[in-house]
Amino acid sequence: MVHVIRALLIVLTISVFAECKQKKVSMKGDEPVKVSDFIEAFETLPLPFRLTDSSVNKKEKDSSLISHKIFNQFVPDSIFHKTFDKGITPKVYSIGKIAIDKENYLIVKAVQDKKKVAYLLTFNKDNAFTGAMVLLAPDQNPATQQNSVIEKNFTITKSVQRRNTDGSISDGKDAYVFNNEAKTFMLIMTDALDDKPAEVINPIDTFARKNKFSGDYIKSKTDYVSVRDTRKPGRILFFIHSEKNNGECTAELKGEASLTSPTLAVYRAGGDPCVLQLSFTTSSVSLKEVEGCGSHRGLRCLFEGNYPKKKEAKSKPAKKKPASPK
Repeated sequence: MVHVIRALLIVLTISVFAECKQKKVSMKGDEPVKVSDFIEAFETLPLPFRLTDSSVNKKEKDSSLISHKIFNQFVPDSIFHKTFDKGITPKVYSIGKIAIDKENYLIVKAVQDKKKVAYLLTFNKDNAFTGAMVLLAPDQNPATQQNSVIEKNFTITKSVQRRNTDGSISDGKDAYVFNNEAKTFMLIMTDALDDKPAEVINPIDTFARKNKFSGDYIKSKTDYVSVRDTRKPGRILFFIHSEKNNGECTAELKGEASLTSPTLAVYRAGGDPCVLQLSFTTSSVSLKEVEGCGSHRGLRCLFEGNYPKKKEAKSKPAKKKPASPK
């Protein structure tokens, strides 16, 4: 009997402990909370995650409200300055979170009267705030529809569709990635709403290129591989963008690859099934998709092919000044 009672007490203790552990701290109060509790209060979202203007415009749930005192413990008010008038303090509601390795993307909605804006916040592995961007800001134009998608490769794509007066449809799109070193969201592709040609922006273009393989390997303006240095020995940073067959094949991937031999680098990343080989010579790089990289490309193409290296322009030596007469 004593053993039975003891066992019941153990089970009861474990249950109470588990319940306390699962209970999330309220974000509505004015008492300070730990940053870990702040992040844990957000519901986990699946990838890919899509946010639409209609969902942002929906009425907010009181249970998702975050008090200003708690929110400002971890996120500066300055993130609202570009979208809300100075002196305005919007109410903040949690939408959810996405874990990226040991980092977190938090999505919140700021509300002031009829104005509602969704923001994407980033926190690093030490749970420190590192950056923010407007994820979706609904407009008042009934002819447009907006949506923003966070892809499985953590690219953020913001799209707008507009129905024109002649019945035709115009589409616009911007794609971003978060640059950890610069602590900012970088625009990597823009496709203007009014039928302007798409402009591809290389997010690693300004990084150092002292490694012997660093440089640009180009087939065309929309089909290239860029390689840059990292601070980690035995690794390279790369960005691949490919548009072929009149848009039927589109592929894009940014990441770090490990040098497994003097001329071979392999991309592998936690949570990403994609495995990609980059084979270098002194004048080119060849791509080989070893395992499925479907989340980074269209169905009609693979990461493959040989890319010639672009020759770097040699800087002209500075002219020597004539010796001054003695």
